[in-house]
Formats: sequence, C-alpha cells, structure tokens
Amino acid sequence: MAVERTFVMLKPGVLARRIAGEIISRIERKGFDIVAMKLMRISRNLAELHYAEHAARPFFGELVEYITSGPVVAMVLEGEGAVRMMRMLCGSTRAEEACPGTIRGDYAMHTNINIIHASDSVESAKREISLFFREDEIISWPDGNDRWI
Repeated sequence: MAVERTFVMLKPGVLARRIAGEIISRIERKGFDIVAMKLMRISRNLAELHYAEHAARPFFGELVEYITSGPVVAMVLEGEGAVRMMRMLCGSTRAEEACPGTIRGDYAMHTNINIIHASDSVESAKREISLFFREDEIISWPDGNDRWI
C-alpha cells in the first residue's frame, strides 16, 4: 500500500463531550502520523465549501449549522492506505450500523450528529486538506524519526 494523506475532523460534539483525546489516541495507536492539527471554528462559508457535494440534499442546512456550532479539531494524517484505513477506523456514517470497536460505533448515538469526518477518497482528501491547511502547516516526519521512540 502507498503512503497517503487524509483529512479528518473531530466535530463539535467531540469537544463538547471532552473525548477528543481518546479519539486522537485511537488514531495514533492505529499507526497514523499526525502531520497537521489545529483547533478552529469553521466559518459558514468554509462549511459550505467543505460540504458542497451535499448542497442539494435536505440535510445540508443542518450539517452546516452543526459543524459551525462549536470548535472542531482538523487534522491531516499520513499512513499506508490512509484514506481507506481511516474510514474503516471511523465505521459506518449511520450510527445504528457502526460496529463496536469503531469510533462511531463506540461514541456516536445519532447519525445527524456525527462525531467525525474522514475523507472518502484520495481526491477528496486533497481538496479538503487544501481548504483547511496551507502546505507550510503540514509537517511530514522525516525517515528515521522513529529512533526517538
């Protein structure tokens, strides 16, 4: 598998419930490198750009309202097959279908108050990363950096 980058966002409910550390820990234990991370409030404009593919759907307004309702943690992860692996770690977007052991299966009760976003393709990851991070904010770890662990 090739090393990829993916975009992940912990949504306002995660911060409100004080479980961001638990979820970030699971991401790290899986083996991903966190190469960028920031706590931020998303503007309505950025939320609409991020979720542009859902603009015609009936839940779009609620989605934008939720994502702008409080702070989020935006991250860029690197790892082998990062997009697919992170989607598997997250579990189904439908809370009732998310298996125990996945992030959504363990922490999400309601589909419309989803707790985590993860890019669904390499192309989406590139687009989403560029919306939230400048290239100089992404710090890939040099080879051999694991000698410190």
